[in-house]
Amino acid sequence: MQERFPPSLHQSISQKLSVSVKNFQPLSGGCINNGGKLLTSKGNFFVKWNDTLQYPNMFDAEAQGLQLLRRARAIRIPEVVLTGEVETFQYIVLEFVEQARPLENYWEMLGAQLSTLHKNTANNFGLDSDNYIGSLPQRNTRNENWISFFVEERLRPQVERAVNSRKLQSDTAKQFEILYNKLLDLLPEEKPSLLHGDLWSGNVIVDENGNPCLIDPAVYFGNREAEIAFTKLFGGFGNEFYDSYHSNFPLPGGFQSRVHLYNLYPILVHVNLFGGSYISQVVSILRNYV
Repeated sequence: MQERFPPSLHQSISQKLSVSVKNFQPLSGGCINNGGKLLTSKGNFFVKWNDTLQYPNMFDAEAQGLQLLRRARAIRIPEVVLTGEVETFQYIVLEFVEQARPLENYWEMLGAQLSTLHKNTANNFGLDSDNYIGSLPQRNTRNENWISFFVEERLRPQVERAVNSRKLQSDTAKQFEILYNKLLDLLPEEKPSLLHGDLWSGNVIVDENGNPCLIDPAVYFGNREAEIAFTKLFGGFGNEFYDSYHSNFPLPGGFQSRVHLYNLYPILVHVNLFGGSYISQVVSILRNYV
């Protein structure tokens, strides 16, 4: 990771925002981007940047997702101030969210607010443009059918990537083909819901008032069960969160039996990024359904 703030970014942001940059404080936490707190004559901002050739249009896609979530007015989302490119860099400037201790009812609040977000719907699953999940491209071609979307835009691209890089064996890909034909009987159909898309505990922060705030989305319209399943993959969400969500927007019966199916997608993403034990997780899940 590069901790020095590139002079070309300094100049570009200063000119576009008409500010004087006083200081830059690098912040840790990301494995894809460089980033930190930008102290300026017009207040503080959060800026992150990376190589535009390696991750084309990443921050434009992120900005679109953040703005879509903000328009829902369901939960705190950082405001997008600016996106741009200079030299080989692309960057995004966001409002800087000062962090504090969570309020006592923090998890209940998050559950209720997420249920409100998920009540925002659309005619199709997907989005009008593609984006990223972590550092990997995420296809969002619209589809009227959730299971078809889940297979063609989520599972199949990741399986193909993993097989091509020899992280998964061809026999495992054949098992996925069998699974695809079974999903109609395993997954319920619901209206599309607006999803954050990458909702693990590291993408939820506490704002200056102790309220939840979501960052680093991979937005699309999907089945909300996939989002709730994602929150269970790496832990960190309190039981009060789930109780609050279910009391405000109950999930269809039998959700717990479908959690591992939905999480095949983020686990496959991790297979492609990291390999290792995530491969055995995929094989184990398939064994339960195929």
